[in-house]
Amino acid sequence: MTDRKGLLAMIRYLKKGASETEKLEADRKVRQTVEAILDDITARGDAAVRELSAKFDKWQPESFRLSDTEIQRLIDSLPAQVIEDIKFAQAQIRRFAEVQKSALRDVEVETLPGVTLGHRNIPVASVGCYVPGGRYPMVASAHMSVLTAKVAGVKRVAACTPPLNGVPPAATVAAMSLAGADEIYLLGGIQAVAAMALGTASIPAVDMLVGPGNAFVAEAKRQLFGRVGIDLLAGPTETLIIADDTADAEMCATDLLGQAEHGPTSPAVLLTTSAKIANGIEAEIDRQLTHLPTADVAGTAWRDQGQVILCETDEEMVAEADRIASEHVQVLTREPRWFLQRMTNYGSLFLGKETNVAYGDKVIGTNHTLPTKRAARYTGGLWVGKFLKTVTYQEVSSEASAMIGEYCSRLCAIENFAAHKEQADLRVRRYGGKNA
Repeated sequence: MTDRKGLLAMIRYLKKGASETEKLEADRKVRQTVEAILDDITARGDAAVRELSAKFDKWQPESFRLSDTEIQRLIDSLPAQVIEDIKFAQAQIRRFAEVQKSALRDVEVETLPGVTLGHRNIPVASVGCYVPGGRYPMVASAHMSVLTAKVAGVKRVAACTPPLNGVPPAATVAAMSLAGADEIYLLGGIQAVAAMALGTASIPAVDMLVGPGNAFVAEAKRQLFGRVGIDLLAGPTETLIIADDTADAEMCATDLLGQAEHGPTSPAVLLTTSAKIANGIEAEIDRQLTHLPTADVAGTAWRDQGQVILCETDEEMVAEADRIASEHVQVLTREPRWFLQRMTNYGSLFLGKETNVAYGDKVIGTNHTLPTKRAARYTGGLWVGKFLKTVTYQEVSSEASAMIGEYCSRLCAIENFAAHKEQADLRVRRYGGKNA
């Protein structure tokens, strides 16, 4: 079968998540809330930020920025093993980011005699990195954003993370500092990304915002885009499991719940050709939820956002996976690289039963800030190249200018751009074209 209609006839949805109408209504409410908060911060600056921090995080210190002494005190409070583990993870992420950066190079070429064109990769001057907190202190997000920005060559990196129950998250702050953050603020949510993007009396504005977050943070980044650059709209975590009859329900359920625990709105999808796994997954998930410490969150996400989709062939699974365009895709099949060669829409692909999304989230070296809400159709995730502006330049000899100018003059005339045409004609007159 080659067309979508034919594939739909064979694909069965045994469990569906929230409807598109429900999702759109939820998005509308988030959009309105964020717009009002951004307007308030734009109008009142630090005063609004302080009120919002007190309201949502019960946090209103004399200064949101941590001093060097405070940062070192938090680092010193951690066990040596925690510091060692953070450094190990950062070494992996740095290594892969450096390899990625080495694949990017400046270019210069003479396209015609006397016509030199080129491009340079220039780091963004300042970046604001949001590191989520709230339910979980997202230590790994500090590596993914701050460290990657520094590998790219960003001179000023400001990082924000919320307090955890009124206390600075020591491990997250340590990760930010060890990654190279120039400024660290204990500030969360919409108010954090807005303060970095818009600037306040106490927080200088940045040129670019990066990092994951909940639906409100993602929407704030969307509304702020244009005033600052952003990496991508990385909202609630998504995971897709592709499984055939070589997989088993225990591993599928474990990996689905492993991402569903991120939050109650995190989609978790099982895509399989195995009727046995499809029909048995609910019972296995229920069994695992009985002893999972985060069952309240993971269970809600599975109930409201989980899906089970049964296909007949691997080709159908590829087509359906590309339609879903999930943030994370795990391939638990007999030939995982068969899917690598054929799939095109995903944030990151995890091939084989030996790997899993948690490795990518925390330690293996690839970046965990990835596209959600089907954005994988048109973008990849955060990487060192996101922090670089590829900008072009041109240089032309007098002889080439006279030649190019004649072409340009005629092309400008076609479009009725008189002043453009005169720019070209001036060079033709001055630099010896045949009509000089």
